[in-house]
Amino acid sequence: MKCASCLTSPPAFDHAVSALKYDDAIRASILAFKHSDRTDLAPSFASWLTRIAKETIDPESVICPVPLHTKRLRQRKYNQAGLLAKTISDQLSLPYIPDLLIRVKNTPSQGTKSAKERVKNVRNAFKVNPAWDSENLPKHVLLVDDVFTTGATLNACATCLKEANVEKVTALTLSRVVRATKIPI
Repeated sequence: MKCASCLTSPPAFDHAVSALKYDDAIRASILAFKHSDRTDLAPSFASWLTRIAKETIDPESVICPVPLHTKRLRQRKYNQAGLLAKTISDQLSLPYIPDLLIRVKNTPSQGTKSAKERVKNVRNAFKVNPAWDSENLPKHVLLVDDVFTTGATLNACATCLKEANVEKVTALTLSRVVRATKIPI
């Protein structure tokens, strides 16, 4: 089932699934995982993702994290999406390709930006690693990130992958921001 936003403006990814709704109950844990060196949370988070991924992935998929820019990676010391993706890869026995995508633009945090600002912020921020020529590129990619807010980052990554002739991109996130909408009756 597609959400209203995906119906009006289809994303570049083919499918998106999230393990949890992003709310106050999970927010503190995700922020601790992302910014406070709580890497010990990765196995539990990844096991939730593995359970839902089993239902949606193609057995030929490879697993790729949303990359951090090298400057941010040096500051943070780890890529939280990479930790999740590697653990999921181990649990599902699927190939893990941490460098399939490269973040070429050191973008500011998306945290306080509007949906339009987020899209602009990540425009041209990613590219497929030139080490992966079109003949060796995987056909199906499971793209992993921690939070799906507006989908701008996932969409920017999926666009790069699709332009490089990846056939199918499934976005897999730990949590998704769900906004209340008025539905006319």
